[in-house]
Amino acid sequence: MSVSRPYEPQVAPAKTALHRATIRAAIALAFAAPAIASAQSADPAPAPTTDSTLPTVRVQAAKDVLPGDLAPTFRGGQVARGGDFGVLGQQKNIDMPFSMTTYTSKLIEDQQARTIADVLANDPAVRTAYGYGNFSQVIVIRGFQLQGDDVSLNGLYGITPRQLVATDALERVDVFKGANAFLGGASPAGSAIGGGVNLQLKRADDKPITRVTLEGSGSGEIGAHIDVGRRFGSEDQFGIRVNQANRDGATSIDGEHRRDNTTAVSLDWRGDKLRLYGDFLYQRQRVNGGRPTVFVTGDTVPDTPSATYNFAQTWTYASLEDTVGILRAEYDFAPNWTAYVAGGARHTDEQGSYSSPYFGDTGTTATRLTVPHKEDATSAETGVRGRFNTGPVSHFVTAGASIVRVDAQSAYTMSGSFDTDLYNTPQVPSPPTLYTGGNMADPRTTALTLLRSVSVSDTLGFLNDRVLLTLGARHQSILSNTFDYTGKQTQNYNDSITTPLFGLVVKPWANVALFANRSEGLAAGEVAPSSAANFGQQLPPERSKQYEVGAKYDNGKYGASIAAFQIDKPQTFTNSANIFVADGTERHRGIETSVFGEPYKGVRLIAGATYINATQLDTGSAATDGKRPIGVPSFFFNLGAEYDVPMVNGLTLTARWTHTGPQYLNTANTLSIPTWDTVDLGARYATVLFGKPTTFRASVFNVANKSYWASTTGGYLTQGAPRTFLMSMTTDF
Repeated sequence: MSVSRPYEPQVAPAKTALHRATIRAAIALAFAAPAIASAQSADPAPAPTTDSTLPTVRVQAAKDVLPGDLAPTFRGGQVARGGDFGVLGQQKNIDMPFSMTTYTSKLIEDQQARTIADVLANDPAVRTAYGYGNFSQVIVIRGFQLQGDDVSLNGLYGITPRQLVATDALERVDVFKGANAFLGGASPAGSAIGGGVNLQLKRADDKPITRVTLEGSGSGEIGAHIDVGRRFGSEDQFGIRVNQANRDGATSIDGEHRRDNTTAVSLDWRGDKLRLYGDFLYQRQRVNGGRPTVFVTGDTVPDTPSATYNFAQTWTYASLEDTVGILRAEYDFAPNWTAYVAGGARHTDEQGSYSSPYFGDTGTTATRLTVPHKEDATSAETGVRGRFNTGPVSHFVTAGASIVRVDAQSAYTMSGSFDTDLYNTPQVPSPPTLYTGGNMADPRTTALTLLRSVSVSDTLGFLNDRVLLTLGARHQSILSNTFDYTGKQTQNYNDSITTPLFGLVVKPWANVALFANRSEGLAAGEVAPSSAANFGQQLPPERSKQYEVGAKYDNGKYGASIAAFQIDKPQTFTNSANIFVADGTERHRGIETSVFGEPYKGVRLIAGATYINATQLDTGSAATDGKRPIGVPSFFFNLGAEYDVPMVNGLTLTARWTHTGPQYLNTANTLSIPTWDTVDLGARYATVLFGKPTTFRASVFNVANKSYWASTTGGYLTQGAPRTFLMSMTTDF
């Protein structure tokens, strides 16, 4: 939808397959790791007994965990055993017919993750890249792009800082894999096709916290983070949590400078039946001379510049400021029944001058694009959740409604092209303006989006909840109006659609679940480009369909999952009659596995692999039909581990190996980037200094300083980060 990047000009989307036996072996090894580790565990097996009676298996239905009661974590505290499943609320992962992984604030702290992209680097089903023309982070889940506009915050769409999200105020990061239109409704930018990300802000815990972190980097960045939380009252009913973080300095890329400021305040009150929450988040980020993406207009892909080289112009920058407020209330109006209402608002103010090189057969050129962009967004939801029984069948029912409104205001100035170079970049003065649109001092509305929906569901439990069947539906209306830079309306789009959900969980054992789902993703239809005969026409809503089956294992110490999926997304193109249509299909079939937790005492894993067979079907062109989509590697895996050194109490060594297969840069599959691998190493030491618990951390990312193109997502090249050294000291007072 145009609200995501309303001010950006449209750019047309500009090898070797791994051996199948290797893929199967890697996936099998990843899923088998917990069983192997369990067999080697130091915990002794229980002695055999002469009692021939089979042990009782106790299976419970998904408990509706209160938002203040976060799901417990696997041993080691890096990954949670449950998360926020949208309209279904906080639930245990093993009870849900979906694939989701939830990363914790402990992982964020220990890995010195600064943005959500750093957190998602742990996930074997996720890759990240830069957004179009600026430094926003694009998340790729199951091969589909998720724009920053479509990341939710405390379960609400539309109010998350839209370009870069710092991690200092985050308690949990939920990564949902698969189509999720029922759980959260249609996303504002319509990109939640392959999955979604939800961020949960920190709130006061029962244990007081006063934590100070000092940070630094090998390139000269310095920073500080203060985290304070307390509860007050006769029964600790009042809570407050305050986070303040600042960073400033040069990055490991030559000439790139970043400055971050995050302020977050969370208030809550919890009574016997009523719970109230209030959150405030302010985030300001500045990027000067950031290394941009690269567009390819010729028949060859450029060699990668050296890892630290920066081909940006020194006058480029991005200034991002977001102010967010959220209120939430929950009331238990009857036993096992809860009503809730939540609302939030965001104001965004962005300024930036961008310049991405265009690499062609006869040379490399660039232009200047200067954009002021503002957004005012509001989001709200209300609903009820409850439990009851009808004979031997249990029911967990939900009903809810949501609304999201995003008003985007933009203007721009653009220069003519100038010559540049990726390897010996000439610095030129900021070129003069040739093209302009709108009022740079007071941008007008260019896109107005209104999303409204209602949903109902029932999870039926059979055989003492060994079998859980979820049936649900959401009716979604999408209103999308666009305007030119003078304020004249150019489009009035209003449509609605109903998306169903079918989910099944079967628990043959207490810690094993087999699951399946048939779900859908939903987005507003795309707009015909200026080259088409039906220029400006917006197509009907795009409904993507997913089929998924899998298995989960959770014994409290560690967990594992495996899932096979197929996602069909409408493919849009201009046909032979020069009409822009949605007749094609982009199909992603794949299998993904993951392992997390502490299978052996002192050894923690976050590992897994993903294989995707992605194909373009019925595109109307022999040049693209049957070819792979842009930016979708066929195979990628992560192998991350931590080891507590037994000889030195408090010392932990860490390592991560990331592998990503080749990716095509164009739909005809004539341009591609090769496979890349990176290795990260680190260590931390927990001790007591002057009577205060203190942890020292050091991390080196991309140890070999490998130079590589990390992604072709979006039809452009994103270069991987060079070797980066981070260090920090955290003290609890």
